[in-house]
Amino acid sequence: MTRLGLGGVAIGNAFAESTDEQSQATLAAAYAAGVRYFDTSPWYGLGLSERRFGHFLHTRKADDYVLSTKVGRLLTATHKLPKTMWHNPSPFDYRYDYSAAGVRRSVEDSLQRLGVSQIDIVFIHDLAPSNGDLGERWTEYFAQAVKGAMPELTKMREEGLIKAWGMGVNDAEPALRCVAEADPDIFLLACQYSLLDHEKTLRDTFPKLAERDISVVVGSPLLAGYLAGRDRYLYRGTIPDWAPAKREQVAAIAQAHGIDIRTAALQFAAAPDVVSAVIPGARTPEQARANVASMSVAIPADFWSELKQQKLIAEDAPLPKPV
Repeated sequence: MTRLGLGGVAIGNAFAESTDEQSQATLAAAYAAGVRYFDTSPWYGLGLSERRFGHFLHTRKADDYVLSTKVGRLLTATHKLPKTMWHNPSPFDYRYDYSAAGVRRSVEDSLQRLGVSQIDIVFIHDLAPSNGDLGERWTEYFAQAVKGAMPELTKMREEGLIKAWGMGVNDAEPALRCVAEADPDIFLLACQYSLLDHEKTLRDTFPKLAERDISVVVGSPLLAGYLAGRDRYLYRGTIPDWAPAKREQVAAIAQAHGIDIRTAALQFAAAPDVVSAVIPGARTPEQARANVASMSVAIPADFWSELKQQKLIAEDAPLPKPV
């Protein structure tokens, strides 16, 4: 419905705590600016993000927006919070479950937390080697998902409980394995396609998905804020050695052409034909409005040409269509 969506990590209190009021104002600002795709997860704030999204969306008609959430972790109430990246999360512990029954329960739990009538897209979440919780055991859980989560989500799609499913992962390997094992519709690929780092995904992952008519939602198009000026790069807590100089070069060229690097990053991530949406996060109404505004900026063709000449983006990288 919209090329630009809103990711729910920040609203789940990643990196810093937000109030319920601020989160509702952020969601309202995004909606008022035209955003109609919202992505969340039970993992984000241990249920907090889903509750906040649902509190806003439950008064809107379900057919007026697209909502995705995720499966793979089941939440249970606890007095002893697990150590996570979330600031002041909801009082839940979690366990991994990619079985058919676990996935069915997860979707039902999400519907209750959200308080909405339907979930459009479900992503199998964090079933990847980069998930430190799973490590090398991710292949064992993947085998469970092949027998459980994947056929069950296909069944839910056939039942009309959901409209589409895929994987929401930070690595390409599990997504490509899923294509070989099942019949997914759409993938949320985070940490894999950005203005600063995109060549492997562009030349390897995207063509294989396009062959199967599987579309991609690009997660973390701003590298968790790095391409908006933050001193953090994705979710690992370390900035790659090569990143600061490259960001500085791209930012300088952007400034010379009268645009900002965040605008260039969002439009670049949305440019490939296989991409159906990009979902930067937002913690404040101002950030939500700025992200939407970036999508309608006319970026000079000379800017992209200079980036290619300086070998800062791939020569064959798709470019945004003129606004």
